[in-house]
Amino acid sequence: MITRARQINLALAAALIAAAVVSQARNAPEHSRDGRPGPAAVRGFTLVAGGDVLPDSTVLDRAGSDAGGAGYDFRPMLAGVRPLVSGADLALCHMRTVHDTAAAPTGTYAFLSPPQVADGLAATGYDSCSTASGHTLDDGTDGVRRTLDALDHAGLRHTGSARGAEEANAVTLLRAGSARVAHLAYTDGTNGLPLPPGQPWAVADADPARVVADARAARAAGADVVVVSLDWGTEWQDQPDERQLSLARQLTASRTGSRPDVDLILGTRSHVPQPYEKVNGTWVVYGTGDQVAGEMYDDRGVRDPRGDQGTLGRFTFSPPARHGGRWEVTKAEFTPLAFDLDAGRTVDLDAALKQGAGVGAVRDRIREVVLARGAARSGLTPTG
Repeated sequence: MITRARQINLALAAALIAAAVVSQARNAPEHSRDGRPGPAAVRGFTLVAGGDVLPDSTVLDRAGSDAGGAGYDFRPMLAGVRPLVSGADLALCHMRTVHDTAAAPTGTYAFLSPPQVADGLAATGYDSCSTASGHTLDDGTDGVRRTLDALDHAGLRHTGSARGAEEANAVTLLRAGSARVAHLAYTDGTNGLPLPPGQPWAVADADPARVVADARAARAAGADVVVVSLDWGTEWQDQPDERQLSLARQLTASRTGSRPDVDLILGTRSHVPQPYEKVNGTWVVYGTGDQVAGEMYDDRGVRDPRGDQGTLGRFTFSPPARHGGRWEVTKAEFTPLAFDLDAGRTVDLDAALKQGAGVGAVRDRIREVVLARGAARSGLTPTG
């Protein structure tokens, strides 16, 4: 028979053991000896990805006005998406143009932007920008250098172009939650401009063998998640072209053991929103569209309002069930965006619609395009 005193002693012992367990959990090291997160510290993360940043003279005029005539200020222009961007664990952008203090757009294909664009993107909450695009070589290697210098100065990481071979071979690793995320970027063409002689590292070409090799190198360097930004496709086309479809199938099918080499593909270039699709179990955004752009004219020279439309993708990654397994996208979302030419602002169309703005038709058209390849069946949902 257990006496009253014995019951009290047992209760005290149990309480002491429970307190010790709680204390141990609270004081457990965040990382194990190999630097990886400990079991109690492992947590997932959210990643958002925005579309092309392509300022023309009208956009620069607005940024100049927002700065009060003293330089340029792109922060007000992007304030509408700041809650979405800054609220994520990791935010990726696409800097389509190259930077120069002159900042005057020149020629049919050459565009120059002021370095303050980078400051605006950083203030909005972006962490890293892909810089491989059809415009990367618009101003030669000097343009590449100025662009990357501006991003460095703003505290933004970058990938896709380089100032030297060593930088080109380095892996851009970013911390998000408990994961190390590699951000890789490539372009499927530079508007006919050749690589500078003796400097093949200036911009990364979207050769599938190279992308896979780089993804595997990133994994070997410690990446838990590999994200690939691709500047590809046919401009002004709502649907992905055969090159996009083929490359998406190749990259998402590539595996090392039981693990895919690429965990997410983010596409740019088309100027218009394109579908999202799950290919071989991996999410592919064929085209985010434009996030910042002025008056856009299609390949026939006709003003096309789709060029001021885009999406912001949001992906929630959850830790693997076992060590060495894949970080899975457990939630995929998108937000339709538009650039208001009159106000000079990037607009979250879902938020604007709730405030009574007459943007329902534009929002619905973007949703229809994004879901055109069955992404809803794979779990993609609008954020609004």
